[in-house]
Order: sequence, then structure tokens, then C-alpha cells
Amino acid sequence: MRLMQVESGSIVLGGIAARQIDRAQGEMMPDIAIAEMPVDEEERPLPPPLPPARNALVDGPILRTLLRLAWPNVIALSAGTCVVIAETSYIGRLGVESLAAMALVFPFVILTMTMSGGAMGGGVASAIARALGAGDKERASALAAHALLIAACFGLTFTLTMLIFGPALLEMLGGRGNVLTRAIGYVQIFFGGAVVPWLMNTLAAILRGTGNMKLPSLIILNSAVCQIILGGILGLGLGPVPQFGMRGVAAGSLTAYSIGGAIMAWYIFSGRARVTPKFRGLRIRRGMFFDILKVGAVCCLSPLQSVLTITIFTHMLARFGTEILAGYGIGARLEFMLTSIAFAVGIASVPMIGMAIGARRVARARRLALTAGCISFVSVGLVGTVIAIFPDLWVNIFTHDPGVRAASRQYLATAAPMYAFIGLSISMYFSSQGAARVLGPVFAQTARLAFVAGGGWWLSMHNASAANFFALAAASMMVLGVLSAASVILTRWEPKRGPVAEISPALSGVID
Repeated sequence: MRLMQVESGSIVLGGIAARQIDRAQGEMMPDIAIAEMPVDEEERPLPPPLPPARNALVDGPILRTLLRLAWPNVIALSAGTCVVIAETSYIGRLGVESLAAMALVFPFVILTMTMSGGAMGGGVASAIARALGAGDKERASALAAHALLIAACFGLTFTLTMLIFGPALLEMLGGRGNVLTRAIGYVQIFFGGAVVPWLMNTLAAILRGTGNMKLPSLIILNSAVCQIILGGILGLGLGPVPQFGMRGVAAGSLTAYSIGGAIMAWYIFSGRARVTPKFRGLRIRRGMFFDILKVGAVCCLSPLQSVLTITIFTHMLARFGTEILAGYGIGARLEFMLTSIAFAVGIASVPMIGMAIGARRVARARRLALTAGCISFVSVGLVGTVIAIFPDLWVNIFTHDPGVRAASRQYLATAAPMYAFIGLSISMYFSSQGAARVLGPVFAQTARLAFVAGGGWWLSMHNASAANFFALAAASMMVLGVLSAASVILTRWEPKRGPVAEISPALSGVID
């Protein structure tokens, strides 16, 4: 070949093209031999490259994909609701004092489960989902290992805190006599093994962060069945097994959690999951902890404030007597049951929103949050309204004591329709976790806490009735839901734009 310059200043490789240009200029150039490659006539062109694999969580239809991920959670959390119903039912057979003791202990149990499963668990699922959405599987596996270290530390912290300060806290809430004794017995067993539910919920969060909702839901369903059976046998006694009362109920819960956690650990560490935590040669990195804790630690403030709100409210109601306290406890269990629907939808939205944010598809993430919020608000509100109109559908499950039944009916008629706003707030809370923007829903919980504390103080100063306190609880739910939704709407989810790097001009020129 030879090089040739034409009038345009371009450089053209010699050959056929060169001869054509020369002829156009009236000059014949000498022929240049060109090697011809033999062509197989039967040779077919290569097939086009396959399109990149689609991720249903990022590319699939929003409503259908969200419901597909949510239904296993609904089943699992409904099983958890059955546990609450069963526990309250056979604790009711132990007497009104045991029901009142469970009302004292319930906020701390809920704090453990929501903080490990919803708050820190949401932080774990969000971090892993964002890593996978960005295509970084190695980072996702490292995040899973750091998450288990966090769970062990928090579980041990709960154990030490409740064993040392638990009796004093229960007494501050108004526990006295046999009620206090039974509550302390439950705390000593359950929180003595608090690391077990922390590890179980963290393992479930790792799987959910990968988009696997079915397996953790199935395992939690099986754990719920074990919990009902073991709690009932150990609590009430059966055959040669003596009646251990509240301690037996707590022991049944821990045993069931241990079984479920062991199965999930085997599945994850055997390499069957999308990510596998590796502790051999693990290098502890602050960035990994920060990626989880920037969501999980901040979110822990939300259930902490929620439990503090319930604690303050329980303390205010304790002065009305054991029957009012037990009646409120029955109503609070309905709230827990209904909000499990919102939990199911919210947990399903975390990996979808997290992967959308990781793939920088912010508009899709916002549509996901809106869809999840509408589903939670409507479904929870519908059931709550039905129970408010027909409260005996719920109350008859637990007690036949006239005073407790009257208090439960009054609370449900006032507060149950407002559970819709609790459902909305939970959905917004999980959506914010997926986007790693959680300050808004946490501040909404702070506003509710201040509302209940201030309103409760004012009602106490004016000798208000229990019905007035029930109305305060209902109004606080509306405050929480509205502020949570507003925070998501007003918060910017787009990633922060860094300074644009200066690009050097490319080398250019013409070869003469």
C-alpha cells in the first residue's frame, strides 16, 4: 500500500479508492496489487449480540412486580400476626395480670423486632440492593458480612441493656406486684437471647436485598408455626411439660427464631444465595459499615421513637387501672397485625427502589414509592375501618372480661380507622430506605412523639378520661402519616452532582 494526499488534505490508503481519485483528476496511477481473501460462499454472518439480561426489579412493570414480591411477605407477616393472636390468647388464659404484663413488655419486644428487621434490616437490604443495581456483586457480599457483625453487636447490646435496666424500666411504666414479676420473667428469657432475633432478621434482610422474598418468608412462616406450638406448650403446659407461664412463652419464641435463623444461615453460606458473606480473610472497612449504618442507624431512631411514644402512652393509661391497660394492649395488637400488611409491601419496595437508585432511574423509584404508599393506605385502612365498626370480631378472640372488652371496643372505635395513616407512614419509611434518604420519616416520628407527649401532658393536667387519650392516639397516627408522605415528596432523591472534571482536548491534526 501507499499513502496519497488529495486536495481536501485527507489521507487515503492506496488501492482501488486511490485509482478512482487519480482518474477523476485525469492522471492514471500504476496499479497496486491487492491481496484478496477467499470467501466461503456457505459462510453465514455472525448472529447479532444478545441484548443485556433484563432485571425484573429494575425493568419490570411496577405494580405487578411489587405485588409479586409482596405476597410472600404478606403470608409470612400474617403468620407473625397469628403468633401475636395465639400468644395473647393463651396469655389471656394465664389471667388478666399476665395480659397487663404483656402490655408492659410488648413495646420492648416490638422494638427488638422492628429495629432488627425493619430499621437495620432495611439498611442492610438497601445497601446490598444498591450495590447489585450498580453491578458490584463483590461489594454486596462484603456488605453482607459486615451486616452480620453489626447484628451481633446490637443483639449483645440489647441483652445487656434489658437485663440490667429492664426491671427498672418496667416499674417506671407502672408495673406493680404480680404484673411486674411476670413481666420481668419474660424479659429475662427473651432478652437473654436477643442476639438470636437480630441475626435471624439480618439474614432475612440479606436475602431480601437480592430480591429473594420467597425463601425468608417461607422460613419465617415455619418459625411462626413453631413459635405458636412451642410457646403454647411451654407457657400453658402439656402432658409431662409443666406450665412455665410467661417465661415459657419467651422460650418458645427464642427456640423458633433459632431454627429459622439456622436454616437461612445454611442457605446463604452454602453459596446458594446471590451473595455469600466471607469472613475468612475479611478486611473490616469503615466504608461498608457506613453504607449500612447511614440508613440503618438513622432508621433505628424511628422504631425507638415509636416505642417511646407507646411507652409514654402506656404510662399515661396505667393510672386508669389494669382493665384499661389490658384493653389497650388488645387494640395495639390489631395495629401490629394490620401494619404487617404495610411492612410486607414496604419491604418488597426496598430492593426495587434500591436497584432503581443504583441504576440511576430516580423517576421509576418515585413511582414505586407512590404505588407502595397507596396500596398500604387503602388495604390497612379498609380492614381497620371494618374492625372499628365491628370490634367484637377482634375482641372476642382474647377475653370475656367485661371491663377489658369495654376498653378494647372504645379504643378500636376511635383509633382503628386511623391505622391507614400508620400503614402509609410505614410504606414511606421503607421507600426512603431504598433511596437511602431516611431523615424525613424519622423526623415525622419525632413530631408524633412530641405531639403525644405534649398532648398527653395537657390531658393529664385537665383530668381527661381514657377516651380522650384514645382520641390523642388516633390524631397522632394522622400526624405521622401525613408528615411521612410529605417528607418523601419533598426530599430530593437524585444523586448529588459532583464537580465536573476538566477534560483535556484530544490531539488532532493532519498528516502531510
